[in-house]
Amino acid sequence: QVHLVESGGGLVQAGGSLTLSCAASGNIFSLNTMGWYRQAPGKQRELVAAISTGGSTNYADSVKGRFTISRDNAKNTVYLQMNSLKPEDTAVYYCSSSIRTSYYTPYSDYWGQGTQVTVSS
Repeated sequence: QVHLVESGGGLVQAGGSLTLSCAASGNIFSLNTMGWYRQAPGKQRELVAAISTGGSTNYADSVKGRFTISRDNAKNTVYLQMNSLKPEDTAVYYCSSSIRTSYYTPYSDYWGQGTQVTVSS
């Protein structure tokens, strides 16, 4: 069993900041790329940011320069620092990670339960 637990969501005014955290736990043999996705009402889930084991990052154009993804490999934790938040950032944010549970199993994608971020204007 693998669990990803997000925290840090909430309500913030436009221009404000929030930091999301996601900790992976359980039967983890190897943890590869970690990322954040979001889904707004009536819209498809979209990639916000991703980070490799070595620290290479990838961002959606809509958040470049405002959001920063980072990870602590020793803690199996990924963070998303969100600054200059806009009402259009309002969504449920999901953590995802590519994880192997043993030497003999391939990487599979695991998801957290999601955390709500609401930005008021």
